Amino acid sequence: MNITANTVRELREQTGVGMMDCKKALTEAEGNLSKAADILRQKGLATASKKASREASEGLIGSYIHMGKLGVLVEINSETDFVAKTDDFKELVKDIAMHIAASNPAYVQRENIPAEIIEKEKEIYASQISGKPPHIVGKIIEGKLEKFYTDTCLVDQVFVKDPAQEKKIRDLVVEKIAKTGENIVIKRFVRFQLGEKSS
Repeated sequence: MNITANTVRELREQTGVGMMDCKKALTEAEGNLSKAADILRQKGLATASKKASREASEGLIGSYIHMGKLGVLVEINSETDFVAKTDDFKELVKDIAMHIAASNPAYVQRENIPAEIIEKEKEIYASQISGKPPHIVGKIIEGKLEKFYTDTCLVDQVFVKDPAQEKKIRDLVVEKIAKTGENIVIKRFVRFQLGEKSS
């Protein structure tokens, strides 16, 4: 099968992955662009999970202010100052700060949610379901919890700049990990809205 240079270039522009990896993925996907992108995403996830244990203590604090009425500060860590200074990393920080302003997450990831809040959510969901077998109730509660995580956890939210609604913030970070070869961690954020009561 003949994979053209244009197809390889198109996949590289879509994913930010190196030319050789793009060509391998396209060969594996028999020239199908979206299938090749999925293959690269899966490989990126595997690479990212290997790098996730590595210490990330450099990075940047980014900000986003919307019309003087809404502001966000976010800390995103990388392993080295070298990566933190790249345009790719700066763009990631800016995009995530803007996303936080637009989507108003409450936590970075589900592991940050206090156990009592999850228990309270489960109680609410259980009270809404009646007359169903216990194993069905369990599945419904799990489904509702997933929706809760998508609404409240930054990494589980769909990236606001992705019109296809397929890319989550987690995927965005994984793409940058695959591109930079370093672990990248969203450490914390704070969002201020004018007139909002502090909790």
